[in-house]
Amino acid sequence: MLAKLFVTILNTSPAVKRSLWKWWYQRLANRGLDTDWSFMNYGFIPTNGSSKLILEEEVEKDRVFIQLYDYAASQIPIEGLNVLEVGSGRGGGASFLANHYNPTKMTGLDYSQSAVELSQHLHKDVSNLRFVQGDAEALPFDKNTFDSVINVESSHCYGNMAAFVKETSRVLKPGGYFSWLDLQGEDMVSDTESAFDIPELNCIYEETITPQVLQALDDIHERKMEMINLHVPKFFQTAFRDFSGVRNSKIYNAFKDGSAVYLAKGYQKISN
Repeated sequence: MLAKLFVTILNTSPAVKRSLWKWWYQRLANRGLDTDWSFMNYGFIPTNGSSKLILEEEVEKDRVFIQLYDYAASQIPIEGLNVLEVGSGRGGGASFLANHYNPTKMTGLDYSQSAVELSQHLHKDVSNLRFVQGDAEALPFDKNTFDSVINVESSHCYGNMAAFVKETSRVLKPGGYFSWLDLQGEDMVSDTESAFDIPELNCIYEETITPQVLQALDDIHERKMEMINLHVPKFFQTAFRDFSGVRNSKIYNAFKDGSAVYLAKGYQKISN
């Protein structure tokens, strides 16, 4: 039953989709203290298999997940700026950005209060980082607040993608930057393109990174399976395998056969 949820959830109505994803992420966050995982993304491995990213020993185990954030962040300015991540999950990505890219302020926003509380616990020692609860489709910030916004593997959960894009543009300062990465079913791509097609945002890069994400899923398969087997009740394990994209899961196979893609885009807000 739960496995079917992840096959159909992307095609449900906006209100139902929002409710289902909120329920699921709350459940994940509530179990988060039982594990050392602070990332929920599918990861990224450069096509040539090498990376120049130097990581501290304690986070090396999360390299494939961090590399997805590094890819997103490398496309836009962050150092010395006021930066927002929408959909910060367990906070690992925002913590990496705060430490590695040195923004003046880094804010992680998530719809799940449990995820926010977990992130505050896991990353409490990062001085330039804060976490807040909020809705991606109605961001709790004044207009022209942030220099850069990042959104990594989160927007597929939103009920209204167009509302999220407009809100991102609203909170960006003129000349500010927006880096977006996410998985898409082949029938979702057209609507996503339409959502980004607003006059305030100028596209500065776009790429399909499905091969790099698939390589990461292969690389991290055994660790994910170990986590699921150790920490997830048997009743939920099939759903967790589908959700996490392990080998032969429905999402993994969709990437393989082309019925799902992983896209990356970058935008700059037009100055007035």
